[in-house]
Amino acid sequence: MTHPNDRLARRNVTVLVAAQAFLGAQMPMIFTIGGLAGQSLAPNACFATLPISLIVLGSMLSATPVSAIMQRYGRRAGFLLGTAGGTLGGAVGALGLYLSSFPVFLLGSLLTGLYMSSQGFFRFAAADTASEAFRPKAISYVLAGGLLSAVIGPQLVKWTADAYVIPFLGTYAAVIAVNLVGSLLFLFLHIPKPPAPSEDAPKGRSRRELLASPRIAVAVICATVSYAMMNLVMTSTPLAVVGCGFRTADAANVVTAHVLAMYVPSFFTGHLIARFGVERIMATGLAILACAGGVALSGVELERFFVALVLLGIGWNFGFIGATTMLAGAHAPEERGRMQGLNDLVVFGGVTLASLSSGGLMNCSGGTPQDGWTSVNMAMAPALVLAGGALIWLLMNPNRQPAE
Repeated sequence: MTHPNDRLARRNVTVLVAAQAFLGAQMPMIFTIGGLAGQSLAPNACFATLPISLIVLGSMLSATPVSAIMQRYGRRAGFLLGTAGGTLGGAVGALGLYLSSFPVFLLGSLLTGLYMSSQGFFRFAAADTASEAFRPKAISYVLAGGLLSAVIGPQLVKWTADAYVIPFLGTYAAVIAVNLVGSLLFLFLHIPKPPAPSEDAPKGRSRRELLASPRIAVAVICATVSYAMMNLVMTSTPLAVVGCGFRTADAANVVTAHVLAMYVPSFFTGHLIARFGVERIMATGLAILACAGGVALSGVELERFFVALVLLGIGWNFGFIGATTMLAGAHAPEERGRMQGLNDLVVFGGVTLASLSSGGLMNCSGGTPQDGWTSVNMAMAPALVLAGGALIWLLMNPNRQPAE
């Protein structure tokens, strides 16, 4: 039976899917070339992935303010703020390339983080007007919009990376255009602004109390580990592929396969969660991430890069969508802005540390690119053990899992 609110929810999901597909294309574009551009500008090869780390840091720092703006002024205001950050970040990044200035290029990356932060709220916005039954599917469908971004982004890199004498300058010009055009999509989004709370309205739990909830804590841990470990490996992948003797175009193709694997499962992840339960899907995601590391450690042939990165994408999808679904059902409406901002602050804090570590592990932990690639993938193990242990602890304590 269709819930009466799901007609509006489906309309909003359609808009958000389009935004994820078109606006989201800038993220695989920047993640494909960010490390390579950083390597050409950085005074030390160990800092090659610092531009990507600055994007994630910008996302972490802006998560709480963006969430507060959405809580007060509505989702549309927050999303338009994000595209403004993406436009400005692309422009400053292009200026950094033109001037051959690593600090200016890093500033552009930091500003791009504002877009990345707002994009992270697409999945929560999909759940805002959805019924409980439609919620996991809505989240999955919106993330599935990344399927098109996985094709559009790397193809734009191929067409624009050498469009000007200065490498990658054309790609950053394309990022500016994507943000300007894509911002028009939000004119069709209709998510009612949260009503201003009355004096006697429930205030909800504090941030400390929210994190003390076992179900919320485990959801945040699993989301952080899924996203951070995916980012740790993906950030180093273009450097590893090129460092092992393959072409930039090969690196773009590997990233395309990875991003496709991140989003293709979204067409059925929500159905799997509804059938088997969110905990089982999260556990499966963590196991697939471990398998990705195993394949990556087995060799540096091009086909192994493809298989490892495909598994990495699928593992992220199951782990992250599962954790998002668990979190969305574990807090009250009046706690939405507080909890979602806190969640993304923690998640992108972990991702920032992972991306900062990625460049050092890849370029400064061995004499060859193969040694660096081994170090990157070995680093996943402790985090996956932490997330798996937290999930097992929750499953072994049924009294800590309130009925959905």
